[in-house]
Order: sequence, then C-alpha cells, then structure tokens
Amino acid sequence: MPIVRRKDVQPLTGSGYPAPNDHDLGRYEAWPLGGAGGLTQFGALLETLHPDAYSSLRHWHENEDEFLYLLEGEVTLIDDHGEHVMQPGDAACFKAGDPNGHHLHNRTEKNATYLIVGTRASEDRCHYSDVDMLLTKTKDGKTFTRRDGSPLQPGG
Repeated sequence: MPIVRRKDVQPLTGSGYPAPNDHDLGRYEAWPLGGAGGLTQFGALLETLHPDAYSSLRHWHENEDEFLYLLEGEVTLIDDHGEHVMQPGDAACFKAGDPNGHHLHNRTEKNATYLIVGTRASEDRCHYSDVDMLLTKTKDGKTFTRRDGSPLQPGG
C-alpha cells in the first residue's frame, strides 16, 4: 500500500554520532517516511525539533542534495553565510558538492516541524564543518573517521 502513516513509523532520536562527537544536540525526532514506504532513490523524513535543539552538527554532502521545507514553528538556519530565520512555508536547498556547512537551531519555546528530502547516493562523503569528522558512505556501509581518514578515538 502506498500510504505511510506517521503513527506506524518508529521515530529516530539522538544524533547517532560516534564519540567524541556525540554531543547532546537536544530533543529531536525523525520519522523516515520514505524508507517506510520502500523508496530507494531519495529519502523523505518528517522531523520535529524541540525548543533549544539542533538538527545535526553543521555538515555538507559531496554527492547528495538536500531539500528542507518548514511546515510549523520557526527555526534558525546556521550556515557559512550566517544565520537565517525560517518561517512556515520557507524552503532551504543544499546542492551536492557545495561546501556550505549547515544545520538548524530551534531558538523558540515551541516545536518546529519540517520535511527533509535528500538524494540516496550510493557513495557520498559528508563533511562536518566544526568538528574533525568525516562520514564516508559506500556500497559496503558507512564509516566515521577524522578528516584525514584516521580512526576516531573516543575522548579525543
């Protein structure tokens, strides 16, 4: 059946980043609706960012486009060009290969909900702008390393 009901999808929580970059980003939930519907060419998630929470560490992708559409609430998009307040109906587009590290911060006292759609490239590297971390995705899986490719060491 092509209909996916959010109530039937288990939300993802937490950053999922390995130590030492497993910072507390605040309360965040993401419902992977595209995956629940069996989509393979792009991901579609409904995400809720609670007050004072961040969506992720600032990052950018070499091979994956990202599209964000704010449905409810207010968020501040923080990228290499500064801070930009987004209201419901606003969209943000991040083209693959553009090294503009970005993330969202909910600076309000209300939840913010947005739809995020992104490419599911078979290979990608995700760069983290403010920490020494790189995520490499291949057909064999995902690996977090330092920018130079050396292993991450917990605590340092």
